[in-house]
Amino acid sequence: MKHLYIFIIILQLSLPGVLYAQYDKLPWSPDGNYFYDIDDSGIYEVNAKNPKSRKLFIAQAALTVQEQQPLRVSSIALSADNKKVLLFTNTKKVWRYETKGDYWVYDIRTKKIRQIGAKKTASSLMFAKFSPDAQKVAYVYQNNIYVEDIVTGKGVQLTTSGTTRLINGTFDWVYEEEFGCRDGFRWSPDGKNIAYWQLDATQIKNYLMINNTDSLYPFTIPVEYPVVGEDPSKCRIGVVSASGGETRWMQIDGDAKQHYIPRMEWVSNTEIILEQLNRRQNISRIFLAEVGNGTSKILHKEEETAWIDSKDRWSDDGPDGWDWINNGKEFIWVSEKGGWRQIYAIDLKGTERLITQEKFDILSIKKVDSRNNQIYFMASPLNATERYLYKIALDGNSNAVKLSPENQKGTHDYDISPNGLLAVHYFSSVNDYPMSETVSLPAHKSLIKQEKTKLPASAPKVEFFKVTTVDGVEMDGWMVKPKNFDPHKKYPVLFYVYGEPASQTVKNRYGTGINRLYDGDMSADGYIYISVDGRGTPAPKGRTWRKSIYKNIGIQNIRDQAMAAKEILKWNFIDKNRMAVWGWSGGGSTTLNLLFQYPDIYQTGISIAAVDNQLNYDNIYQERYMGLLPEDRQFFEQGSPIAHAKNLKGNLLLIHGTGDDNVHYNNAEQMINELIKYGKTFQMMSYPNRSHSISEGEGTSKHLTLIFTKFLKENCPPGAL
Repeated sequence: MKHLYIFIIILQLSLPGVLYAQYDKLPWSPDGNYFYDIDDSGIYEVNAKNPKSRKLFIAQAALTVQEQQPLRVSSIALSADNKKVLLFTNTKKVWRYETKGDYWVYDIRTKKIRQIGAKKTASSLMFAKFSPDAQKVAYVYQNNIYVEDIVTGKGVQLTTSGTTRLINGTFDWVYEEEFGCRDGFRWSPDGKNIAYWQLDATQIKNYLMINNTDSLYPFTIPVEYPVVGEDPSKCRIGVVSASGGETRWMQIDGDAKQHYIPRMEWVSNTEIILEQLNRRQNISRIFLAEVGNGTSKILHKEEETAWIDSKDRWSDDGPDGWDWINNGKEFIWVSEKGGWRQIYAIDLKGTERLITQEKFDILSIKKVDSRNNQIYFMASPLNATERYLYKIALDGNSNAVKLSPENQKGTHDYDISPNGLLAVHYFSSVNDYPMSETVSLPAHKSLIKQEKTKLPASAPKVEFFKVTTVDGVEMDGWMVKPKNFDPHKKYPVLFYVYGEPASQTVKNRYGTGINRLYDGDMSADGYIYISVDGRGTPAPKGRTWRKSIYKNIGIQNIRDQAMAAKEILKWNFIDKNRMAVWGWSGGGSTTLNLLFQYPDIYQTGISIAAVDNQLNYDNIYQERYMGLLPEDRQFFEQGSPIAHAKNLKGNLLLIHGTGDDNVHYNNAEQMINELIKYGKTFQMMSYPNRSHSISEGEGTSKHLTLIFTKFLKENCPPGAL
């Protein structure tokens, strides 16, 4: 989805016995009255109205097969009839996520368990799911799609063309990273057919990562990776009978090598709906395709002067699912064409109507509740650093209503039940330790409330502020001052930056102001820690704020940061000779650009896993924001840190993992060569075979904090003057 490193604080956000933080999405029962908690003693059914009440659902003994160790279940899915459970075990990571593993079906009635695809290689099945009647399970194995009868175990291989480069039922690296696409097939409503994506990555060039440490002789690890200017994988949609046979390919207008299909679902047993984005990602077309003959027609078209975000950017469900309302006659759509990110309804004739008519941004859709004629979404019209739950009627004839409590200023989140009547509510702020509770909706009545936990003594004291630059841009920021702060003294500053369309750094939530890479207590040592968000970050400040960065990454966002720093330099307690900056991934790129383009402001920079040359990064992300080659080449070049390396005056530490499959190590090596060419001295730390997170291997995380802290203290000494 983006070259972003997100700091995750693993917390036990629990009501008694429930580890909410264990799951990406809470596993609810189909009726929405229960959710499930997995631990070493078994799987428990938890009453959503009273989470203290939990009863054993599947005992550990039932998960023990042939006297071996009990299955370690990672996630579960219940059949629609609530009679069977699909268990995902023995998982393995594919790029970012644990999407390969073994699957077992547990029959609730008979208490029997059997493995799906038992003769297949261990930990090799992907995205298994029940048929609508729960009599079969379909899955992907080695880029082919299979269906297996649950009772007889008889299997049918539906596709045979799958190879490492011809991908059926799942996606290549870049679709997963930038569109959030992983599960690449769908059962028809009647269970008779399966629709699926096929990606032809045979023309995508390999990026060869070199492993120098795990054997006597080095070896390469190939990753199919389309950089800027390279054609994407050809993509098409096919439909095959669940009992086997020939695939019928949908006939979609356009060159398959010059567009993307990030979304596809069934409309009925005979029709499919899909979204197609052009190569620039500024034209979205929605097609309806007839399964019988494969013909298609355009239902809806939207054009942008910048880019169009696909569903994974505005829905917690990712790109999966098509949100139908009005008995399947309309579906939900989100657009910024009115100047704000707003919710629309579109019918099957292509007619659209606006639901959220007020002039503010929705942040994400939490639940489309057709049965109760309302939609729940996150927004924060008055403060871009916060998040609140709103609801609005689907007819669009009323204003949105804020549901999150007025006395809880900060960041809220919700996991809403399938029936839309209950939710697990999470809340935190810089002054509030994370809490969770169950609430009824839409009243937002607390059913079981967790007692408030005091902030740890080590929690930073965060102050929010606004700064207006010489360009008239008002930016949100936060600051952590030193302990025993004296306004008459001067202190060093460390800026934390990101600055690209993938993320905000200025949010009122727990964890803001914490620098996990600092070995010790920054405020006790006498540093001021600051972050500001400029234009182009995904703050709820309107389309113009976000899209103004188009073809300007590495220029406009860098100027916003630097001009904000200039205003901060005017504060009496800031030491202008001790100004440092750091960031990771896109933030690493921002760090380099700030150090190179504004060397009179920043004297020290720590850049981690940076895109040093935008032409090195993947085509979906970078072309979305910067344009296409050859006509837009100058924008990629001008915005790349490597173009400005000759201006380095200060102290620079480059950090990169050699096994980074996202932002490849060649970025660092190209930057090293450029700095050498201009006689610029710097320090470098490479981590062998570590990925983009630089987290693998014993001692790695601790070592990273040590080198980060040592470099900062040596080049930007702490303490008041």
